[in-house]
Amino acid sequence: MKRLILIVTVITAAIMELIDTSIVNVALNYMSGNLGASMEDISWVVTAYAIANVIVIPMTSFLVNNLGRRNYYIGSIILFTFCSFMCGNSSNIWELVAFRFLQGIGGGALLSVSAVVVYECFPREKQNIASALFGIGVFIGPTIGPTLGGYITDNFSWPWIFYINVPIGIVTALICLRLLPESPVREKIKQVDWAGIFLLILGIGSLQTVLERGETEDWFESKMIIILSITAAIALALFIFQELTTSAPVVKLRILSYPSLSISAILTFVTGLGMFTSIFLTPVLVQRFLGFSPTQAGLVLLPGSILAVFALIITGRALQRGVAPSLIVLIGFICFIYFNWAMSQINLDVSAETIAHHLIIRALGMALLTVPLSTLAISQLDPQDMAQGTAINNMMRQLGGSFGIALINTYIIRKTAQHRIDLISHITADNMHLTLRIEKYKKLFLTQGLTNTEAEKKAMGLLEKVVVKQSLFNSYTDAYILVGLLFLSVTPILLFFLKGNKNKKIIIANADH
Repeated sequence: MKRLILIVTVITAAIMELIDTSIVNVALNYMSGNLGASMEDISWVVTAYAIANVIVIPMTSFLVNNLGRRNYYIGSIILFTFCSFMCGNSSNIWELVAFRFLQGIGGGALLSVSAVVVYECFPREKQNIASALFGIGVFIGPTIGPTLGGYITDNFSWPWIFYINVPIGIVTALICLRLLPESPVREKIKQVDWAGIFLLILGIGSLQTVLERGETEDWFESKMIIILSITAAIALALFIFQELTTSAPVVKLRILSYPSLSISAILTFVTGLGMFTSIFLTPVLVQRFLGFSPTQAGLVLLPGSILAVFALIITGRALQRGVAPSLIVLIGFICFIYFNWAMSQINLDVSAETIAHHLIIRALGMALLTVPLSTLAISQLDPQDMAQGTAINNMMRQLGGSFGIALINTYIIRKTAQHRIDLISHITADNMHLTLRIEKYKKLFLTQGLTNTEAEKKAMGLLEKVVVKQSLFNSYTDAYILVGLLFLSVTPILLFFLKGNKNKKIIIANADH
């Protein structure tokens, strides 16, 4: 019973952390108005959390060994909970950004350490079940974030998207004080790799800032983005050299020599890209073009999320019974490719039911990817390296999401301009369909008492709005095609996955270590 309570507790902590990656997105407009901040400034609320998260996650193993797992994990829960309260209590934008950054630092442990605790609660031959249970949190957290955020924003006020963490955090900390054991494979730290820590913070922090702020700052038209890009490239190159040559690395990059972890990291990066871009694109699309409220936009994701929970458990059992992980991952990729293709075919008359059906396919695809990839990542690792392997895999998921959203934002803007040019090229005097539409608009305005000249001017203005809306809508559907093509492009890696299973004996249910 105690084991079950501990598993539920740490998974709840992970879900809480992941919800906070997306819960604020639907409330940014309200925060901006309430705090008197521009949308450019308010976006740092999202950026600060993401930067802190990605910096801390790869340092999990080092922090666990140096501070002790109990101290680090419970301390992180307390920090996350306290900063959640302070975020809701912030009186200006930069106070909020500062506490969001600290909240992200606390949240880093809630993901990677939670995963290791769940894995330790199961024997090696049942690691697939552990992956499935933890996968529920990984999948549900970002998915229900917009739903929960939309409901709270519509019915209460934006500070409550942070206050909701407080009681959950307190209960989680108290249970962990009672039940969480110390790590059985803790290594004593004899020396601290300060150079590695500095280069990691500088490199990952700069890279994440570029990905989060690149589009807002117009990419390489901005001196700040150029400087940060150069800084990230140099710092990460030096970080890799430092970690491969020092005797006590802060991040054990050498474990990437295990094919299971390196292949999983690549596929997890793409999976994170697909997960976060679809969560970003779909709510915005249904709100901007279909008139959904924030709550409705979140609810359209819900049916797929519910079905995915069962799919995750079924996937874990299928792996345990000997179904090839590569086959399950391949089916997951096919589901996600189909979802992106289906979304690229919709029009402005699409129904909510159709969107929900497509999202169910997406959810099933993500469920089929989450369990085998999480299990594959640790399948060849020694127990003392599990925390590090899990942290690297989680970092790749987060970076995939950041890279994907940065890519999609830029792509949408470029494609919108292109679609606008294409649509305007069809506005000609001999286009009878267009002429009839303009006349229809004119008659509408004439009935409102406008003169012929005024009605014609209003009609052309309305036509311009139609062109802008259709151009933007077309760019969103094109973005789904792009994500689908990215998934398709890495599908050949599954051949290495399959080869690894045969030749390297990456047999998850019967790993040698």
